[in-house]
This record gives sequence, C-alpha cells and structure tokens, in this order.
Amino acid sequence: MKILDSLPSDFNSKTVVTIGTFDGVHVGHKKIIERLVKTATKSDLKSVVLTFFPHPRMVLQKDADIKLIHTIDERSHILKQLGLDVLIIKKFTKSFSRLTAKEFVSDILVKQLHAKKIIIGYDHHFGRNRSANIENLKAFGGQFDFDVEEISAQDINEVSVSSTKIRKALIEGDIKTANKYLGNCFMLTGKVVKGKGLGATIGFPTANLHIEEDYKLIPKQGVYIAKTTINNHVVYGMMNIGFNPTIDSNNKQSIEIHLFNFNEIIYNENLVIELLDRIRDEQKFESVNDLKIQLQEDKKTSLKYIKKYHAR
Repeated sequence: MKILDSLPSDFNSKTVVTIGTFDGVHVGHKKIIERLVKTATKSDLKSVVLTFFPHPRMVLQKDADIKLIHTIDERSHILKQLGLDVLIIKKFTKSFSRLTAKEFVSDILVKQLHAKKIIIGYDHHFGRNRSANIENLKAFGGQFDFDVEEISAQDINEVSVSSTKIRKALIEGDIKTANKYLGNCFMLTGKVVKGKGLGATIGFPTANLHIEEDYKLIPKQGVYIAKTTINNHVVYGMMNIGFNPTIDSNNKQSIEIHLFNFNEIIYNENLVIELLDRIRDEQKFESVNDLKIQLQEDKKTSLKYIKKYHAR
C-alpha cells in the first residue's frame, strides 16, 4: 500500500475511492474497504481511501474534547493489512473545509484522483458547510463521468453504532466488546521512557509507555492482559493504567507494562501494545506486600488466560 500525506499531483491511474475519517477501523469499516478492494480488482482500477487528519472537529471546533480510537499511524497500519492500493491522508484545514461541493468533486476526485467510481454512505455530506449529499454526488457523477455506489443505511448504521460502542466500551474498560467491534485488539502505541523504577523493587519491573498523541483515547484505569512484539517475537504481559496509589503519591496517570520472561533494556523503543482483556480495577492496598501478593495473582490470571486463548 502506498501512503501519501497530500493529494497527488502526478497520479495517472483510474481509481475507485471511498472517503471518511475512519477512526477506529472496525468491522463495519472493513466491510466497506473489502467492497472497495473487490470493486477495484474487478474493474481494473486502483483502490483509494481518502481520509483526513487532523479530525475535522479538531480544526473546526477547537474546544472539542475529542478522543480518537486510533492514532493516524495506527489507522494507516490497519488499513495497510486490508489490501488497499493507496491511502491518502489529506491535511484538514479551514481553507479545505471551505471548498464548495463542486470544487471538491472536480478538483480533487476527478482531476487529481481520476475517480471512475465513488463508494460512499447514503448519509454522506460534503463541501462547504456539508451542504451537498449523495444525490448531489450522483448528479456530479453524470456530469464528470463517474459512478456512485451507495452504502446502505443498514451498513452505515453498523459503522456508526460500532464506533459509538467501541468508545463506550473503552471508557468502561470493556476490552472484550471493543475488540469484538474492532475485529482486532485495541492498541496503544508509544515510546518506552524511564520511570521511577518502583515496580522493580517489588519484583515486577515495568516498561513505562509515553503516548505522544494527546487525542488518543485511553481506556478505563485498571489492570489489563496485554501483548506486544519486540524484535519479531511476541511478548505477553500485564499492563496497569492508573496512578499506582499504593507506592506513589504522584497524581499523574501512567501506563506501565510488566513483560513476562523478558529482561532486555528497551528504553526509547517504540512499542505497539495490544490489550487482550481486563483483570480488575486499580486499587490502593494497605501495604506494599499486599500489592505484591495481588500482582502475583494477576500474573497467574494472565498466564492462565494466555495459555487458554493465545497458546501457540
């Protein structure tokens, strides 16, 4: 898959295109992408996803406290696995939002992307102030010689409901439901940074994850079963999202993972951590020894789960 961070000026392939923010690339989105790829193959066209970043709400409603299920890099990684030919990540700006519907269609879809078919939802709106709809797009199709395939209300509802349910599930710590709708494991991507080393003092050293993107949705605080890949090897562990109230008086939330059977130094490494299940809420214990006993139980629970569901 070719990833472009701007609209191409020298693109000469005829294409089939779908358009959207695609936050939290989930089972509903994947159905649309699969349809796009099949159509492209059948019609000898290039499959193109046109997406936008920052999220339009970040630009047009600067005070909007929006949290996204996937970072733009995570979104790209998932889309790459779906057989797509080209992913275009168009920078969303206020000036771009002021394009009229006809300018968007003629200048971008037709002149730059050479679209011969658009696959889009029945409730899609576009152009300045989102003034144009699917019927307008079909009319433009007749004018500029491209077809429009309308995604049904049922499929669109599946997409919107899935996104809503994923966010709700993550906020509630219901990773199983979130993963079900995503069709894969929810991920956290960040750099390993030095912490206070408190975990090592009780036999549970952790890698502290710093997530640069402040718009990334972080699940409910608690202890999770997780996995990552380091040097092409899958490593399992248990992750804590929270404030470590038993041994740390700092009020800053941290994301830490204790990796099983792993003792390499990985500071400054970028990790993609997948959350498999949630064990319990974070809690404050009467003593550090009580915390250590609980962590030993958490490890047993995690290993039992991994053996049952992820044995290789």
